[in-house]
Amino acid sequence: MSEPIILTPPLKDEDVVGLRSGDRVLITGTIYTGRDAAHKRLVDLLHEGKPLPIDLAGQIIYFVGPTPTRPGKPIGSAGPTTSYRMDAYSPSLIQQGLKGMIGKGSRSQEVIDAMVRYRAVYFAAVGGAAALISRRIESSQIVAYEDLGPEAIRKLEVRDFPVIVVNDCEGNDLYRDGTEEYAVK
Repeated sequence: MSEPIILTPPLKDEDVVGLRSGDRVLITGTIYTGRDAAHKRLVDLLHEGKPLPIDLAGQIIYFVGPTPTRPGKPIGSAGPTTSYRMDAYSPSLIQQGLKGMIGKGSRSQEVIDAMVRYRAVYFAAVGGAAALISRRIESSQIVAYEDLGPEAIRKLEVRDFPVIVVNDCEGNDLYRDGTEEYAVK
């Protein structure tokens, strides 16, 4: 098995075009969180022609709503949420320069098409490993929509945050291709 690819956001086109579905990746640096309520607000701002509270260019958004923080820890359990809930909003955010998304589950064809067109990728984090994933988060700060509680947009500093490329910028899909491979065998 090959060594994982190391990524440090913000990402550029050249950081994502070489990634292929199935690649193991470790992310170190700043990523942001956001779920469907925050995504809706961001897209509403775009439709209104208003500035976003964060610059999405080159960024990665992790679809997560962490549990309450325990004393002495930067964040509570932080496992990925199901990504299809963001599918209605993701193409607009990808068009704004978003380069990566982290979640669990499949994405719509519209999202995959936007990733191909604007050079972005979708990563999977391991569901069911929320406590372990949270150990890779060194700090957490709410930067927008505090009223959304756990669904507020947070700025996370992560170190060796483990993900797998599901959808690359060539339209490959690990879930589809993996299923087809094993169905043939």
